[in-house]
Amino acid sequence: MRITNTRRISQIFFFTLFLWFGIVSTLGERFFQLRGWPINWFLQLDPLSGLALLLATHTVYAGLLWGVATLALTLFLGRFFCGWLCPYGAWQQFMGWLGKRGLSAPAAVERNRPHPAQRVKYWLLAALLAAAAADLVHWLLAGVVRQPLLLWPLSALAVVVVIALLLFKTSSAFRFWGVLLGALLAAGLLMELLVPQNRWLAAALQTGLLDPIALMHRTFNLVILPLADGPLNLLSATARTYPGAMPIGLLFLLFTFLCLRIPRFYCRFVCPLGALLGVLSRWSVWRIGKKENRCADCRLCERDCEGACAPAGAIRISECVLCMNCLDPCRHDLIGYRTQPSAAGQHDTPDWSRRQVVTSLAAGLVAAPLLRLEGAATVGWHPEVVRPPGALAEVDFLARCLKCGQCMRVCPTQVIRPAGLQGGFEGLWTPMLDFRVGSSGCQLNCVACSHVCPTAALRPLSVDERLGRGGFAQAGPLRLGMAFVDRGRCLPWAMDTPCIVCQENCPVSPKAIFTREMWQAVRNGRHTVRSVTDARVVLSAPLVAGQYGTGDYFCRKGGGVPVPIAANDAEALTLALPPGEAEKAIPAVGDSVEILIRLQQPQVDPARCIGCGVCEHECPVQGRRAIRVTAENESRQRGHRLIL
Repeated sequence: MRITNTRRISQIFFFTLFLWFGIVSTLGERFFQLRGWPINWFLQLDPLSGLALLLATHTVYAGLLWGVATLALTLFLGRFFCGWLCPYGAWQQFMGWLGKRGLSAPAAVERNRPHPAQRVKYWLLAALLAAAAADLVHWLLAGVVRQPLLLWPLSALAVVVVIALLLFKTSSAFRFWGVLLGALLAAGLLMELLVPQNRWLAAALQTGLLDPIALMHRTFNLVILPLADGPLNLLSATARTYPGAMPIGLLFLLFTFLCLRIPRFYCRFVCPLGALLGVLSRWSVWRIGKKENRCADCRLCERDCEGACAPAGAIRISECVLCMNCLDPCRHDLIGYRTQPSAAGQHDTPDWSRRQVVTSLAAGLVAAPLLRLEGAATVGWHPEVVRPPGALAEVDFLARCLKCGQCMRVCPTQVIRPAGLQGGFEGLWTPMLDFRVGSSGCQLNCVACSHVCPTAALRPLSVDERLGRGGFAQAGPLRLGMAFVDRGRCLPWAMDTPCIVCQENCPVSPKAIFTREMWQAVRNGRHTVRSVTDARVVLSAPLVAGQYGTGDYFCRKGGGVPVPIAANDAEALTLALPPGEAEKAIPAVGDSVEILIRLQQPQVDPARCIGCGVCEHECPVQGRRAIRVTAENESRQRGHRLIL
């Protein structure tokens, strides 16, 4: 079997496996629904996620150790992940194949020539990793400053190293990196000494915005699968909607359509994971290369080259995605996959200068504190950003969330949606709760989202911990936020209309929403009695038939006790007389009576409300609900508490 056919089989298999994992990421009882499938396996194979998480949190998450295997195999085989396993790479390659069908060989070769813009992905990689590692400098140096026995020797060593590198002859690269690292170390130590509590460098995990695996998961979970399943509802009882999903779909479409013009556009110019694997592939044992330094210059090997790595000449090892399309077209059998360097020469390192490296790293380091200037994770937090159950404190949550959308897909009530800019750019596409959408609020006995998060940004919860039962009774139930009544929109408060929907649907026991009873005279509700027959009271002015027979309306004469109205027609009320008090309750002819409405005005008990959002979802006031849940009083942030 030809090696290219083997590669296609591998791509089809892993792409299908990715689709299957996306389909089974649905709660249910059927065999194709969530039943312990390793739905995060592709995310765990992604070494960029594990590396960025390590830099941002200074911890190693066990589930992401699969990425070490990817790195090890890359050092042995080259960028096999890009060409053989990556589902987004397979999709890009398929679209590129469609775009070049019918092209002549020279035109196809022209599309696959190396382009200077291919270095952009390395700039993005450096900036994203620098942003994730920004807090690492503070974390390391803070520990050094707390150890006086290490502080001054280390500071002196940094100064000596910088001076030595400047005065003595060394290689330019060694001098460059030595001076740069020494200067950073000296500057960091000085900052720690002057402002020991500074947070001017804060970690910002933004790799999920452009990481191909997170991007593919996010697009499939929030755009492709809901569109495909919408007419059929095979996976969901109702059509899924995700406010804010349109930019995600447009970004995916942009990269897809660009492939029709430039094969693997995203892989060549944007992909930070491909850049990371490209940097490592310079040390790979096996690689594509020429056996002899001769060539007929037919360029047939570059006609279908997916990485634009110029195999006809000095091959760019960091750009080769091991598509193997260059092997068979060579009529002289000059190109092979072997352990020896290419006889025609090769470029091991990416095409970027040290100035570009420093600029990219500086951009990432500067971007991190700039993102925090909004204060969205601290003092300027937005109350509408309500996180799912199990979310860590906001700063820690943002340092772990990959924006993959797994929690949004698994939510059975579909109330988790991608955030826009409510919580600042740093929180873009992270999960938040929107209780207006979906089929209900956040169900009390559901902890599914906390168990599918690949990085524990949503830490795994048990139902007992969420409800505050058993060993968690003293801590009480987990609070996502708190409901607030908007009295300007609430029907009983603002419009003299009976409504207790929020109180009836509150699932907390005892209920977190209670009502206070209030009597209010209806508009034009004063009448004179014309005649009385048993419990039927004919009034002086016409009425709207059936308006007052709901159980919320009462009739009162003078300053007496209100009597319930059982029914009414166009001219008379029928009273529900209390036993034994008919003579006192029935008005006489000529008496002045008043029609009252009993309003049960909702109130929220902050000690019992857990912010589940059922009340907001069920509120009959459409649009902006009359009762809304915000992040106040949430358990994960002590500074947001309303009660002691």
